[in-house]
Amino acid sequence: MVSISLEQVGVSLGRRTVVRNASATFRAGTLAGIVGPNGAGKSTLARAMLALVPHIGRILVDDAEVATMPRAELARRVAYLPQGQTLHWPLTVERLVELGRLPHLAPMSRIGDADGAAIERAIARADIAALRERVATELSGGERARVLLARALAVEAPALIADEPLASLDPGHQIDVMELLHGEARAGALVIAVLHDLTMAARYCDRLVLIDRGTIVADGTPAEVLTPANLKSVYGIDARVELAGDWPTVTALGRSR
Repeated sequence: MVSISLEQVGVSLGRRTVVRNASATFRAGTLAGIVGPNGAGKSTLARAMLALVPHIGRILVDDAEVATMPRAELARRVAYLPQGQTLHWPLTVERLVELGRLPHLAPMSRIGDADGAAIERAIARADIAALRERVATELSGGERARVLLARALAVEAPALIADEPLASLDPGHQIDVMELLHGEARAGALVIAVLHDLTMAARYCDRLVLIDRGTIVADGTPAEVLTPANLKSVYGIDARVELAGDWPTVTALGRSR
C-alpha cells in the first residue's frame, strides 16, 4: 500500500510558473486521472511526483519526501510510464521489458528467478507475448506504447504514474490499457494517469483532478468534475454531458462564445 501527498506544490520551468499551490492526496486502490487542456501542467505535476523536476512545497510518498528519497527506492515505490518515449537502441521487446527490474538489482547483478517471473507477468498483462522477439525500434507506435507499459509493470511497484498511456493506441487497445490500469487499482495499487480523452477518463477513473494553467480547479468523481461549467471555463467549449451507465460521456459541441 502506498500514498502520494502534495502540499502546496509549485513548479517553475525557467521563468514560467507551470504548477501553482497544488495540494492533493492519492491513495492505494484508486485510479486517478489528471486532466486538463494542453499546457495546463499535467505532465509537469506528474514529473514532480517523481522528483524529476525541482519543486517547492512538499511531495510525500507515504511519509518520505521524494526530493530526499534515494532514486532506487523511489523507483521501487513508484513506477513511471513517460509519454512519447523514443527508442534508440535495437533491443528485443523482452530485453526492453527486463529493464523494468533495474530498481531491484544491485550493480552488476543478473536477472534472477523472481525477476523473470515479474517480467513474464508484465508481458502477459500488457498482452505483448507475440512481440517478445521483435526489435523494439521496429514496432508501430501502438505496439511500442504497450511494450513500454509492460516495462513499467515489470517494476511491480505499489504505485504507477502513467503519462498519456493512450497516445498512439487504437480504440480497442485504449480500452485494453484502461481496463489494465483499472485492474491494477482494484488489486490495491495506486494508479495515476495523465489523460486527454475525457469520456475514457470518466469511464475508468475513480477520481479526476482537473488542472487549468497550473492550478487544480476541480477534484472529485468524474460526475463532479466534468460539468458543462467546468468544461466551458477550462477548455473553452460548450459541451453536452450525459450519463452512460455509471459514468458521464462528454460531447464537445463547439467553442464557447
